[in-house]
Amino acid sequence: MEGLDESLVAAHLRGDPAAFRELVRRYGDGVLGYLFRMTGSRDQAEDLFQETFKRVHEKARTFRGGSFKSWLFTIATRVTIDTARRRKRVASISLDRQVDCDDPSPLETVAAQDAADPVDEVVREEQKEQVRRAIESLPVGQRAALVLAYYQQLSYREVAEALGCSVGAVKTQMSRALAKLAQRLPDSVDVTK
Repeated sequence: MEGLDESLVAAHLRGDPAAFRELVRRYGDGVLGYLFRMTGSRDQAEDLFQETFKRVHEKARTFRGGSFKSWLFTIATRVTIDTARRRKRVASISLDRQVDCDDPSPLETVAAQDAADPVDEVVREEQKEQVRRAIESLPVGQRAALVLAYYQQLSYREVAEALGCSVGAVKTQMSRALAKLAQRLPDSVDVTK
């Protein structure tokens, strides 16, 4: 897969517009989902999506091979943090399922998905809201590590590349995030399902 991404970037640099469209097609939903979860706003996520792929286009020459996905999420993370700093407000994550992501996160599956009983549905929605609020309360670094690892299913190495830190720092952020979630969520809500 990395070889195909590298050849698409090379084709884009040669002026092939179809290559860039293919990169957007392959990674667009994941990037948009990540940005939505980081900001909690569909409009803001779409703006950041545009800025992310604008930077990918502008900085394609700086891609040195390896994992294009990690490189792309590094740019998306920096765009998100830069925008949050400019707006001087903390970004928040929403776990709403309105995002066009193919893979649901284990964090969203807090109860059985096939519950037919309306009472079960209400309980499940309340649990999802508790998880949303708990994740929104995490510091930005912990939120970013959690979203990249769980939602985007990046390895810790890829998360470290995206966040510009060591794998050990990612493990620490994840450990702290999960510990805080365990403290803030009732025992009846299992965020690991």
